[in-house]
Amino acid sequence: MLDFIEFSVLDILDIILVAVLLYYIYKLLKGTVAINIVIGIALIFLIWKITQALRMEMLSGILGYLLSGGVIALIIVFQQEIRKFLLMIGTTNFSAKRGFLNQLKFLQSEISTETDADTIIKTCIQFSKTKTGALIVIERTNKLDFLVSTGDTMNALVNTAILNSIFYKNSPLHDGATIIRDNYVIASRVILPVSENTKIPARFGLRHRAAIGITEKTDAVCILVSEETGEISYIKDGNFVLYKTIEVLTETLKKDLSS
Repeated sequence: MLDFIEFSVLDILDIILVAVLLYYIYKLLKGTVAINIVIGIALIFLIWKITQALRMEMLSGILGYLLSGGVIALIIVFQQEIRKFLLMIGTTNFSAKRGFLNQLKFLQSEISTETDADTIIKTCIQFSKTKTGALIVIERTNKLDFLVSTGDTMNALVNTAILNSIFYKNSPLHDGATIIRDNYVIASRVILPVSENTKIPARFGLRHRAAIGITEKTDAVCILVSEETGEISYIKDGNFVLYKTIEVLTETLKKDLSS
């Protein structure tokens, strides 16, 4: 029945190699904003092929012109990743003990640790009582490496003592935001992008605008404590998340971090 289809061993090998390539590209981009761009381009390409098959000439022509500049657009969008990858290849010592493949860290599976939401909320309650200003950014799917370089890099397990030492009023680290990834403080004194939303009430200061700004641009969540009122705010997707009790806040945070 399918005798008219010519299928050889090379075709199977070709499919396997393409599948492997796509898999590792996905692993490289997973957890970054770039993955959304790739998915968008893939959807446009799929729609283009469908319109071609249905002979919708006008729409397929528009999509064809749009995709014709796709390679240039990808080079512009991913220039940093491409540069980093090429530099890694060019400087690789193939006789090194670890070898070339070990340098491709994105080929390895990442082990994530559950963030200790209870400790974070408990510490924020202490900050609230003493009116200690704090801004904690908890990374989710989107990597925040582009922000880490603006502050001081750290690698400290999340606990009350480390958070107290960072946000102590006379500490040089208390200014700016602290980023948490996989239950580790990876950076402090980080500069966040400030939201340009004109609808934010004037009573909210720079700390709140920064929290809103980063949650507008990424899927991170923010917990902040006001230095003026001691109020604990939880911000997600650029909006304040309302809660009735601390228990509800803790459960909401745990749910958001597990999703």
